[in-house]
Amino acid sequence: MNQAEFIKTISPFKDKVFRLARRLLVSIEEAEDATQEVLVKLWNNKEKLQGYGSVEAMAMTMTKNYCLDRLKSKQASEMRIVHSNYTDRQAGLQQQTEDRDSWEWAEKIMKNLPEQQKLIMQMRDIEQYEFEEIAKIMDMNETAVRVALSRARKTMREELTKTHSYGIKNN
Repeated sequence: MNQAEFIKTISPFKDKVFRLARRLLVSIEEAEDATQEVLVKLWNNKEKLQGYGSVEAMAMTMTKNYCLDRLKSKQASEMRIVHSNYTDRQAGLQQQTEDRDSWEWAEKIMKNLPEQQKLIMQMRDIEQYEFEEIAKIMDMNETAVRVALSRARKTMREELTKTHSYGIKNN
């Protein structure tokens, strides 16, 4: 596989690799490094890719594993959290503040989800992967993926509802 064929193979999903790394590592710089590492590993094994079924699934699995290893390493404590790029610059100041608060609450809630639920939610709701693809990447059966996603969404919904109801109980 030459360079042009390699680029053609990875182009459709390289942004997904970055977004998954970004979700797991939070820092843009760390996500860029992770994406580069995964792409270098793919390049180094480019001859093996031709016989492999889904290069995208392999890349996403490699990304997940690399990021989890990074989080477990000593360097994980040195990673910065950066949220400044999530606001809508066209909205008014009050809307920007509300959006930022909502995003921060969603991030906090998602951070507290079990790792498996967090990854599944990222792949399904953000990356738009099919359940079959997620099951392959996560090495799970599709039913387990659906159950984990349902639980993650339910937790997110319940926690966001609590946050936005400002302590007012709905009976």
